Amino acid sequence: MSKLLIVANLKSYKNLDESKAWLDVLLKHKDEIQRMEDKEIVICPSFPYLFSFNSAFSESINIKVGAQNISPFDEGAYTGEVNAKQVKDFAQFVLLGHSERRTNFGETDDMLFKKVELSLKYGLSPIFLVQGEENAIPSGVNVIAYEPVFAIGSSTPDTPENADKVSSIIKAKKDYQVLYGGSVTSQNVNSFTGKSNINGVLVGGASLEAEEFIKIIQNA
Repeated sequence: MSKLLIVANLKSYKNLDESKAWLDVLLKHKDEIQRMEDKEIVICPSFPYLFSFNSAFSESINIKVGAQNISPFDEGAYTGEVNAKQVKDFAQFVLLGHSERRTNFGETDDMLFKKVELSLKYGLSPIFLVQGEENAIPSGVNVIAYEPVFAIGSSTPDTPENADKVSSIIKAKKDYQVLYGGSVTSQNVNSFTGKSNINGVLVGGASLEAEEFIKIIQNA
């Protein structure tokens, strides 16, 4: 049985001092987290802080780092882009397909398929986000996060029963590891992770408070 995967998406929040303070709180619980052999934790900070998060975890605690995005281009003359080869130096995972990027930045299926291809080329594990069972999933992906648009930042999560049903449909296509995302909190996390077809959670807003994220890990 695979470990329960718990992913924090810190989005475009926190400057350097705030990131350090978040890390300080999390690392106070490092011994407890180390004992959780049935759970795998991934933290996805903004690009500028991948190095500091990776350094903190590699030195003291078994937590992995994920990026929130990569360029659809390989290395080259693409000013302002951060490519998979660069990200691989500091992260093990990457979030791809988030509805915020599909909506705000016009990311298409073709672009996302290219990003997955580049992630795999350089040894990054993509966590591919879908908003429903109908979304196309690129080959090579093993971890899917089902995150319905209505549940993102709304304090109105999907029901555990429907999330489990959608996860089951996704798993019927391939034996994916399926996460649920969308208004996950320490109060409701177990209602999702307790379902047979849900293998973890992707946490957005609730992960911004380190103590709340610790509670989510504990309760999952």
